[in-house]
Amino acid sequence: MKRAIIVGASSGIGLEIAKLWIAKGWKIGVAARRADKLEALKSLAPQQVATQIIDVTQKEATENLHSLIAQLGGMDIFLLSSGIGYQNIELKEEVELQTIQTNAEGFVRMTTAAFNYFKQQGGGQLTVISSIAGTKGLGIAPAYSATKRFQNTYIDALEQLANMQHIPISFTDIRPGFVKTDLLNDGKHYPLLMSSTTVAQEIVKAIDRKKRIAIIDWRYRIIVFGWRLIPRFIWKRLPIKTS
Repeated sequence: MKRAIIVGASSGIGLEIAKLWIAKGWKIGVAARRADKLEALKSLAPQQVATQIIDVTQKEATENLHSLIAQLGGMDIFLLSSGIGYQNIELKEEVELQTIQTNAEGFVRMTTAAFNYFKQQGGGQLTVISSIAGTKGLGIAPAYSATKRFQNTYIDALEQLANMQHIPISFTDIRPGFVKTDLLNDGKHYPLLMSSTTVAQEIVKAIDRKKRIAIIDWRYRIIVFGWRLIPRFIWKRLPIKTS
């Protein structure tokens, strides 16, 4: 029976993945900031689910993660699904800094804790949900796209570090496009919007196959390929935005 921890499981993609793993009979440790949401998830399978309140922006998040791992009796797979993102054309400082605090500082706090646990254990699978937004700097969401690129690069670095230290950790970087979650519940129109259920199913498949990088789905793989080919002098002139 596999043991998986999901940080950011109270709603959206993390919640849907938790349900899929519960259906597989796995033991699941779920973490988020909202206790009521976690308890609702636990009620689906009380014998399989452990819960822990974790706010990745707080220093005690690492200690709380280890507490959840102990409740579960160990961890084979770690999935970080926690993150925020906003369109910030007005470039409000507080929005940018809040995004960095969660998507960079919180990301490092959780992934280093998972890495060090797997190092001590002798292996595991470290998985994160980043975004295709890390492909290029997006003018409508500077901190969001920058932190997602940071996440991509940080996982690259951890993979190299694991290899240098001969630690059998596998890494999976999940990069979705627009997903219908609370994060995008702002009344704007988003193209190629995918359901969280469908995305969760694709993510579970990618984790099962231990894919290193998984762009969800084929349409976004085409978009990312095209973005990478666009020269900088053209990219800066493109009015990429939602309505």
